[in-house]
Amino acid sequence: MTMTREYPTFVSHLECSLTGEHYEADQLHGLSREAKPLLVRYDLDALANSITKDDLTTRPADMWRYREFLPVRRGNDIVSLGEPMTPLLTCPRLAAKLGVNQFMFKDESRMPTGAFKARGLAVAISMAKALGVKKVAIPTAGNAGAAAAAYTARAGIDCYVFCPDDTPDINVRETAAQGARVWLVNGLINDCGRIVGEGKDAMGWFDLSTLKEPYRIEGKKTLGLEIAEQFAWQLPDVIMYPTGGGTGLIGMWKAFNELEQIGWIDSKRPRMVCVQSSGCAPAVRAFERGDEQYVEPWPDPHTIAAGLRVPVAIGDRLIMRAIYDTDGFATAVDDDSIRAAGDEVAREEGILMCPEGAATYAAYKKELATGRVTKDDVVVLFNTATGLKYPLPPVTQTLDCHSPIDYTRL
Repeated sequence: MTMTREYPTFVSHLECSLTGEHYEADQLHGLSREAKPLLVRYDLDALANSITKDDLTTRPADMWRYREFLPVRRGNDIVSLGEPMTPLLTCPRLAAKLGVNQFMFKDESRMPTGAFKARGLAVAISMAKALGVKKVAIPTAGNAGAAAAAYTARAGIDCYVFCPDDTPDINVRETAAQGARVWLVNGLINDCGRIVGEGKDAMGWFDLSTLKEPYRIEGKKTLGLEIAEQFAWQLPDVIMYPTGGGTGLIGMWKAFNELEQIGWIDSKRPRMVCVQSSGCAPAVRAFERGDEQYVEPWPDPHTIAAGLRVPVAIGDRLIMRAIYDTDGFATAVDDDSIRAAGDEVAREEGILMCPEGAATYAAYKKELATGRVTKDDVVVLFNTATGLKYPLPPVTQTLDCHSPIDYTRL
């Protein structure tokens, strides 16, 4: 595995995403003094001189092949469950049906915990271990809590998880099975986040909430690094990403900017499309109002896609910057469209989608109709988790093996 040998690292400092104020690396940080996310910055000139694209081809096909782009200084601090590069799955039957050139799914269901959250939590927990953290707490709509439980178990760190009480049951059970202490909360994910924040002094835990620590975004950044490498350093035209907290969208945007600065890609960017549910679409409303900064909290959020039920994201400004900097947009789809999209992809292509992933296909179909995405665009959609974590349709048909079977009626 890549983590068994040492690699040079190039973190220079951390930076407030609002003011640009610098913070020292190799110290434990949460939010900046302005209560905004901190971004990890690198000595990119030195990084560029230490690695080539060809070097990557000699390394194992895992997330840690990008060690120089990541913040973990020492190989023995890496907490890994074997995070692979995930495939881009083409969809020839659906492409023919839609009359489009090419689209594909980046299938994050292959991650160790069955979801994209493994990327961010692998790096966040590795850094927590490196910086001496013994106890963490996290609010979750499901998959982040499961990943936090898995990686903290691996690292020997205590983990406290707080879920809205309508979190998918399999996610809750998965989290508890891996040793975390789990509570169901009669509220939304921001209520769970408030509980975590208010408990810091009493419990002495480190807050792992989305973007309230600097390193989950670095793990999610590997999504962008992988896509760039998988496309031979020529990026797709459009990326459609299901956006709750937005770490993945921001991480890819950051990855592409860093890759351009070291000369591995040019200035062309995929149009970053934020996909939300019509039952919880704060970024879509802000985009439609032309607001590039403030995202107003969404009242009474509801959707079957639990990961999209985030009424306000602490990284809202970064989400909007990623959209506007890439000439992207934000779009919402309703629950009926999400269900239908998931059913269609499963039947036609054999890909079992999570609701959030299905939302990207529903959004793709919607935006083909509006013309904001064209049939000639090369489009990457994200299936962010395995559909096995969500309720599946029941099978009610039975056969009596002791009676004659009328095969013509099967």
